[in-house]
Formats: sequence, structure tokens, C-alpha cells
Amino acid sequence: MSRRALSEIGPLVLLSVAAALAFYYLRWTAIPELYQIPVKGAAVGLLAVYAWARHSSPDARLLTWALGAAALGDMAMEVDRTIGGLLFFLFHVLSMGVFLRHRRPALKGLHSWLAGLTLILTPVVAWFLTGSGEVVFYALALGAMAASAWASNFPRYRVGGGALLFVVNDVLIFAEMGPLAGHFLPRYMVWPTYYLGMLLIATGVVQTLRKRDPELRLVG
Repeated sequence: MSRRALSEIGPLVLLSVAAALAFYYLRWTAIPELYQIPVKGAAVGLLAVYAWARHSSPDARLLTWALGAAALGDMAMEVDRTIGGLLFFLFHVLSMGVFLRHRRPALKGLHSWLAGLTLILTPVVAWFLTGSGEVVFYALALGAMAASAWASNFPRYRVGGGALLFVVNDVLIFAEMGPLAGHFLPRYMVWPTYYLGMLLIATGVVQTLRKRDPELRLVG
């Protein structure tokens, strides 16, 4: 990786990746879960600091609050899933605020279908996997977040793809509440799909904002 690419990524993102890897491997050790919680929160928390430090636009600030809510949700999920779910619901709402401010003029063909299917099928799948009205309500926000990311003018296969990875992550969690209860797949795949999705969203949005409005750049 070039020195310029490393400079654009920034040390905060590298620290975030290190925290995410550390949490993934700490889960398989004898270290008490209580001590793993701040490491888990640091992974996305550092992405929030990155968004705040790299651009001063209202969109970057809104993304910071969204990522901050997600980081708190990561930690809360280890203690109370209801509180964690509410914080992630807040993440989806705030993220939609960013994506909807950057809508593409029009969606055509496959991209239009994918956005529509994501919006509709996410809560439908949640219902079939859990049968829970609360989960379906959450999934409505999840699907809307991912659809708005795909329909935004941010890099589609980065920001939109990251949002779809978030959907995959949550579908795995829904499946773990139902047909995949006790299965190894969610345990191994939930964290990687979630964190990679958040990493793509955060860096994709921030780097795009820096290119579009360089006067508001911070830290280089």
C-alpha cells in the first residue's frame, strides 16, 4: 500500500481495524467478557472519531453521531439486547439522514430493483426467521438504511455494499434467534460481516466528502 493511501486511510482507521481483530480473537480466549466490551466498542468508536477528525461538514458530523450510536450499541448488546437494538435503530435513522441528502437523480434497471427488494425483503425475512413484531420494526429501519445507501451517490459498491453487509450480519443474527440457534455460522460470521460493512460505510462516505468539498477537510 502506498504512503499516500495510508495517509488517506489514517491511523484511526488502522487502530479501528486492530481493535476489531482483537475483539474477534479475544472471544475465543478465557478473558472475561466484561473486559472485551470496551475493545468491541473501540472498533466502530474509532471510526466515529475518524469521521469527526477528517471532515467538518454537517454530513460528516451526522455520520459521526451515527457511528457513535453503533459503537454504544455494540457494547450494550453484551449487556441488554433491547438497549443495543434501540441504539442500532438510531444508527439506521441517522445514517439515512446522510444518504438521503446525497440521493442519485434516478435509479434504473437492476439498481432500482435491488434497492426496492432490500427495503421490502429485509423485514419479510426478519418475520419468517423470528416471528417477532419488534424485530420486524427494527428490520424496517435496517432495510431502509441499506436501500438509501444503495440509492445514494456515494460509491455504490463501497458504501452501498457496506450497508448490504450490515443486512447480511443482521439476517445472521435473526437466524440465530430461530432456525440457526446454536449453529456455528452466526458465531463465526456476524462480527466480520458487521465490522467490514461499517468500515466500508465510514471510509467510503468520509473519503467521498473530502474529495467533493476539500475546503472542509481536516487533518490533511
